[in-house]
Amino acid sequence: MGSITPWIRGRLDRAGMALSALCLVHCVLGLVLVAGLGLSGTFLLDPAIHRWGLLLAAIVAATAIGLGAIRHRRMVPFVVAMTGLSFMGGALAVGHGVEEAILTMIGVTLVATGHVLNLRHA
Repeated sequence: MGSITPWIRGRLDRAGMALSALCLVHCVLGLVLVAGLGLSGTFLLDPAIHRWGLLLAAIVAATAIGLGAIRHRRMVPFVVAMTGLSFMGGALAVGHGVEEAILTMIGVTLVATGHVLNLRHA
């Protein structure tokens, strides 16, 4: 069982980084397509996407980085990722627009950084 946990955590960290990258692409494309071209506003700006994305990010980060913090006893990855999740939660509170996109991009960058730090400490 001891050898399975690092494997699962590593997979979750990589999945978390991929989800963070997808979120960044979503934010940038959303701004470009909606503001620049006036397209896809109903799909890209749907609040449900952001709520579900935050929930998924919180589950993956808490599991992967939480397991990592228990294993390597370093809190920096956990603190960085949770700060990022806080930014993402704050983005939900400000409503749609540039402010939301900026807070979300800061948040997902911090969450991805937490996953990278977690992998480095493994």
